Amino acid sequence: MNVPAWLVNLSALWASVYSNHAALRTAVTFAHVGGLLGGGGCAIAADRMTLVALRQDSATRATQLRALRNTHRVVLVGLSVVIASGVLLLAADLSTYLHAWLFWLKLTLVTLLLANGAVLLKAERQAEAGVPSGWTWLARGATASLILWFLTTLIGAALPNV
Repeated sequence: MNVPAWLVNLSALWASVYSNHAALRTAVTFAHVGGLLGGGGCAIAADRMTLVALRQDSATRATQLRALRNTHRVVLVGLSVVIASGVLLLAADLSTYLHAWLFWLKLTLVTLLLANGAVLLKAERQAEAGVPSGWTWLARGATASLILWFLTTLIGAALPNV
């Protein structure tokens, strides 16, 4: 893969700073794990409650739809922190990660997670509007979300060991 020289130089500068400051390494790693814990944890809880609400009455479903609306900001902020810190982690060891198939698999899973989020948002709006298939798509999206969050976390845990 041809990486522009300016990016290689910027990455080398960052890698030097990153490797020589333990507090900085801790902060970046914490941001990555903390964003995952906050955003992903909130998403996982919302997915689980969506699947529970699916088998409940219409009042419970309406309550869950309101709860979902309040979940988006936390999930998006968490994902933003994960992505920003992930870029910093990548830049700290660019040559290793760019050639690691696990890195590309993780990026694919994150992309699928974002696309699934868009599907969930559309399904949520359909369910709020009373479209019968809205809850079906919410259930499918919540199931896919649970799988993707855990797979992404698994690959992320394996990635530093490449």
